[in-house]
Amino acid sequence: MMGLGLGLVVLLIVLIILFFVLIFIVSAYNRLVSLRNRFKNAYSQIDVQLKRRYDLIPNLVETARGYIKHERETLEAVTQARNVAYAASQTAAANPGDPNAVKSLVSAEGGLAGALSRLMVVSERYPDLKANQNMMQLSEELTSTENKISFSRQAYNDSVMVYNTQREVFPSNLIAGAFNFGAAELFIIDKPEQKDAPKVSFS
Repeated sequence: MMGLGLGLVVLLIVLIILFFVLIFIVSAYNRLVSLRNRFKNAYSQIDVQLKRRYDLIPNLVETARGYIKHERETLEAVTQARNVAYAASQTAAANPGDPNAVKSLVSAEGGLAGALSRLMVVSERYPDLKANQNMMQLSEELTSTENKISFSRQAYNDSVMVYNTQREVFPSNLIAGAFNFGAAELFIIDKPEQKDAPKVSFS
């Protein structure tokens, strides 16, 4: 009789422990899902601004084309870099949690920033182009969009840092491993000269 009572007590203790373990697992899982959704939402804000910029670039190139006809290589480089970045952004937007997609986008964005910078340097040699109202308006819109991209990128990186930290700390790292919560990739452009927005002032 006493053995039966002791067995019930042990069973009750085991059930209580299992109950708290289950609560921890559910809580840690839900926290990771919430943080993953937060960085994905933060990425969607970057995506909106990138699309806006990708829409502006063809207009910028067409406006410049009328003035810098002898700089065909530069214009083609901008168009090509824009197309590569646009394709990479679509892949990343489909799955912001894919580190390889974000790495490809970062690389493509670095190439686009370089191509735009070269276009701006070339444009400086053409006073009529600098004075063109359409070019001035496009450059202002592009600068504004670049600033919004920077702010959105910072918010995204902050969300990624919180998520990555949560998935790495003990004991939630056990849940992250068990349920395949992979690391998210930061949106950082490595080369110092590419960290600044392209200089697009025509004043």
